[in-house]
Amino acid sequence: MISPVLLETLPRRAEVLRSIRMTLDEAGFTEVETPIRIPAPANEPHINPPQSGNAFLRASPELQMKRLISLGLERIYQIGACFRTNERGDRHNPEFTMLEWYRSNSDYRMLIGDIKKIIVDAACNVCGSTTIVFDGREIDLSMSWEIITVRDAFKQFAGWDPLENFDAERFHFDMAMKVEPALPKDHPCILMDYPHQEASLARLSEEDERVAERWEAYIGGMELCNAFSELVDTETQRIRFEEARAEKIRLNETPMPIDENFMSALGAMPPSAGAALGVDRLAMLLLDKQDIASVRPFCQLIGNLY
Repeated sequence: MISPVLLETLPRRAEVLRSIRMTLDEAGFTEVETPIRIPAPANEPHINPPQSGNAFLRASPELQMKRLISLGLERIYQIGACFRTNERGDRHNPEFTMLEWYRSNSDYRMLIGDIKKIIVDAACNVCGSTTIVFDGREIDLSMSWEIITVRDAFKQFAGWDPLENFDAERFHFDMAMKVEPALPKDHPCILMDYPHQEASLARLSEEDERVAERWEAYIGGMELCNAFSELVDTETQRIRFEEARAEKIRLNETPMPIDENFMSALGAMPPSAGAALGVDRLAMLLLDKQDIASVRPFCQLIGNLY
């Protein structure tokens, strides 16, 4: 069943999408489309895209968009469906809508300006104000966004230093149970500079190689966006993919083949930065909804397929 409340929400969700496109179009970005069914997703532990015959439904358009950057496009974005079999909950669905955007000749710090602009514009266009209400709290999005390093957050809220004594299981548990619940909920927050073990496809800082140039944005206690400076070193990326494959095997997850077309393109990719934003979560934030099923239809039906 689709509730009358959801039917009333869908036109406002469409306003969120229009606002995102308007902001990025005006900033000189080109909207692109890449395949949903792909031969080889990125190898990342705990991220498991569904198989589709001898291929996979994408968990992200990341690899294909980076190939476009390597061919000379400078600013691109895409809004589209992504799939992850283990994503279920109030803020998760196996099929969800992702915004990804990339800037060549850039780094992760430049993307902070982008995310602020995207979200503030959307609040103005959809809600008529930079002040919104989410989960009973008033949030002024025009205020200065607090930036806190992952190291400082863990030392303050979890009582240990992940750069000095990294433990993956402890890190993920404490992130979910201690750090994220303690982040500010009345104003936006950027959690910045992750331990290098959590780099994924991000490059390491030249100032401190214990740190990956990666940040995540939180508003109202909800994680909305993940961004980083892109790793463009082919040899290092291959090592990371192989390590991730080994970790997926250890976790009894399906290891992904390595996309050799992506690896070939990576060497031609200029210094770049990219970000991924959950569109459903942004709609939840702006429309003050606590469940993803309140902002997109057929969640239960889709959830039963994976």
